[in-house]
Amino acid sequence: MTGAMTALAVVLPHAGFAQDAEAAAPTFDEIGPYLMTTLLFLVGGFLVFWMAAGFAMLEAGLVRSKNVTTQLTKNIALFSIAGIMYWLVGFNLMYPAEWLMEGYMGPFFSITSLEPVGLAAADASLDYASVASDFFFQLMFCATTASIVSGTLAERIKLWPFLIFVVVLTGFIYPIEASWQWGGGWLSEAGFYDFAGSTLVHAAGGFAALAGAIVLGPRIGKYAKDGKVIPMPGSNLALATLGTFILWLGWFGFNGGSQLAAGTVGDITDVGRIFANTNMAASAGAVAALILTQVLYKKVDLTMVLNGALAGLVSITASPLEPTLFGALWIGAVGGIIVVFAVPALDRMKIDDVVGAIPVHLLAGFWGTIVVPVYAPDTSFGTQLLGFVAIGAFTFVVSLVVWFILKALGGIRVSEEAEMTGLDMSELGMEAYPEFSKG
Repeated sequence: MTGAMTALAVVLPHAGFAQDAEAAAPTFDEIGPYLMTTLLFLVGGFLVFWMAAGFAMLEAGLVRSKNVTTQLTKNIALFSIAGIMYWLVGFNLMYPAEWLMEGYMGPFFSITSLEPVGLAAADASLDYASVASDFFFQLMFCATTASIVSGTLAERIKLWPFLIFVVVLTGFIYPIEASWQWGGGWLSEAGFYDFAGSTLVHAAGGFAALAGAIVLGPRIGKYAKDGKVIPMPGSNLALATLGTFILWLGWFGFNGGSQLAAGTVGDITDVGRIFANTNMAASAGAVAALILTQVLYKKVDLTMVLNGALAGLVSITASPLEPTLFGALWIGAVGGIIVVFAVPALDRMKIDDVVGAIPVHLLAGFWGTIVVPVYAPDTSFGTQLLGFVAIGAFTFVVSLVVWFILKALGGIRVSEEAEMTGLDMSELGMEAYPEFSKG
């Protein structure tokens, strides 16, 4: 009898305990929201990551051929620096929640820690998503802010001072201003609304770029003594167009992932609505610029059409969920119109923005932020203006100080000879199109 009992125990080990464990296991209703939101962050994150390639291609196409390699180097370097700085200090500076406070310098300066390997459901925060996925997703927004600065200052800025500025921007400036809203800070409590970052990301990047452009000055030969603007065509409009389409694609992750939840039918339906509105705004911005350049200049300007699409995307980013499709259309169209008028206006002020990032990201960002109350409930024009002014003033002033410090310490602009030769040879010693330089 004893042998039979032993054999039965071997065949059915711990049967009672297995039943208890099965009964205690969380149901899909309990873990589903955690799983789906984590997946949303990961998918949205790698779509936004692809925007880094979009910025690189757009900028490579809009700068002259003698500066393409430098521009590409800046883009991969700034993204990599952002990845390190956001881990080192940015994420926990931006999200000062209690569950993020594990680091060597306390609540304000602490390195990001991820969950342990093989995290059990019982130990996870099932009401949200994994820390790793959240960190990955939010990092992409930080890097995007730095990418905006790169294009404006192209063709005359030294590589290393620019990268030092990226360290400050991604490690401190962006996390601090973004914490005011997305970290539950004072702007959030005041009722400011910025769903995916028309102000927090795009306008902030635009303000940092504006500060740099003022300190740096325009390219040699851009503005004649009589005030005439000298065109400096980009090297490859095919690359610029490819970059725009890549950015358009990445924006679905940018706006869609900012739903920050995917655990219910309502959440997923809202993500679909965000995708549709995002696409509509981009389309309207492009068409508006297409028509307006034909009317004003008697010929369509492709670069304006590309930036019109991007301005439409920036314009809808503050509130991509609430508008109807028609609402997204007219909001995006106004963004495209803003670009067509703002680009020559900047030239009249002799602010040299090589790729048009200030009109696209700063001015369309303002438009997208201020128009939010038309469709979003519980918002006001006054609060939206307050948020834009606060973030703009902080980012611009701090960026201006950093640029002036960098200028005083070692200079931020290449020599006149280096600029005329091209930054590819003067800064890097290599060219993107070496066969053409030989004649």
